[in-house]
Amino acid sequence: MNKKWIVFILPYLAVWAGLFLFKNAWLTLLGFHVSVLIALAILRPRVPLNILFKSNHPKWIIISVLFCSTSGIGLYFLWHSFGIAHDLPAQLISLGLNSSSWAAFIAYFSLVNPFVEEYFWRGVLGNTTKKIFVIDAVYASYHAIILWGRVPLSSVLFAVMILTSAGWLWRQFSREDGGLLAAVLGHMAADFSILMTIYWMCT
Repeated sequence: MNKKWIVFILPYLAVWAGLFLFKNAWLTLLGFHVSVLIALAILRPRVPLNILFKSNHPKWIIISVLFCSTSGIGLYFLWHSFGIAHDLPAQLISLGLNSSSWAAFIAYFSLVNPFVEEYFWRGVLGNTTKKIFVIDAVYASYHAIILWGRVPLSSVLFAVMILTSAGWLWRQFSREDGGLLAAVLGHMAADFSILMTIYWMCT
């Protein structure tokens, strides 16, 4: 099997196993990160890690952070339109996200996950094309596993489309800026604002 197909599949398997086999949010997130590390070990990329902290034009950082910060605001106002399951709070508790674990989960997810994802999806597997690239959709589609059973199928498909666009946007920021820092910080802003909205609505 082609190496790239293996590394595409690993994150999907990790997220599926964490959510539906182990039924634990922490194991899902940590398993996803381990799967990325395994994929990187298979690929042996030559992309330097310091690209995560590289920015040649600070304006892209400002644009990325300001724009991506609106993710949680949009989710808040469209919460009921998305048809989010009424038992989502109970589902999250069953995954181990309760009053004592939310703060640590939000901190880890917001501060660590963007570095892992941007290096993997945009740094190693990315492309400088201005068009939608297949990796944009591959990145977005594993989120469907996370959303499955929590929103209607139509909302899952809509979310995948939005995330495909986000993947494309972060690639463009990286292409224009010559580094991944703008994408990383924008990703942080998006993750933090979305998780804070979920926390606010479900606790």
